[in-house]
Amino acid sequence: MNLKKPLILVTNDDGITAPGIQALIALMSELGTVVVVAPDKPQSAMGHAITINNTLYINKVSEDDAVITQYSCSGTPVDCVKIAVNEILKQKPDLCVSGINHGSNSSINVIYSGTMSAAVEAGIEGIPAIGFSLLDFEWKADFESAKSFVRKIATSVLENGLPEGVVLNVNLPKLKEEDIKGIRICRQAKAMWVEKFDKRQTPQGKDYYWLSGEFVNEDKGTDTDEWALENGYVSVVPVHFDMTAHHSIQQLNTWNLNE
Repeated sequence: MNLKKPLILVTNDDGITAPGIQALIALMSELGTVVVVAPDKPQSAMGHAITINNTLYINKVSEDDAVITQYSCSGTPVDCVKIAVNEILKQKPDLCVSGINHGSNSSINVIYSGTMSAAVEAGIEGIPAIGFSLLDFEWKADFESAKSFVRKIATSVLENGLPEGVVLNVNLPKLKEEDIKGIRICRQAKAMWVEKFDKRQTPQGKDYYWLSGEFVNEDKGTDTDEWALENGYVSVVPVHFDMTAHHSIQQLNTWNLNE
């Protein structure tokens, strides 16, 4: 019987002071030894950005009886995972969890998400990883109803592992725990943002822009993350970082590009 506690890396994109990551840290401390490496400021929608033209700083924020150690990092969510694996941790963690994000990362949002990019980076490093998001953008969002589902999914990954090259994108509806119908394994809905730019001017007459937009889901499938969330389920989408469109290789080979 293995009595050794698993080592769990916790990160996010809302910053180390966000209530979402603090809820996740408390949950993961019930499951293992926790090391937190998270941005020192909000880094939402950073995608898979890394810092290459600037310096990176890390600062030990706290240490609690060697059960929880927290570091803030001046970089992006992906920077946090990279520096944790290469500079802070003495061994590869058994699990990396990212979040709990304040707001949805379902459907196409996975592309832009710093939360999910941190999980993907951990996956690239060969670490089982999960990104958690709650469909509530409020800073004072209530994460209580999400806790049992986060705990169950994280425990399952620790016990069963994940397929090679796969990480999980988990989104939780903004509902009371008793109103959540369960967990559904889904595909990513085919949806998109219809973007608009709000053009304004500075007092000096220089144009500037604010990005806004409307999320449009035209996917009518009942096996998608969007359907699950709209119908009161936690959505779990397995995501892989091999971006090759394997189904297109045969078609492209008919172009006879070498002739």
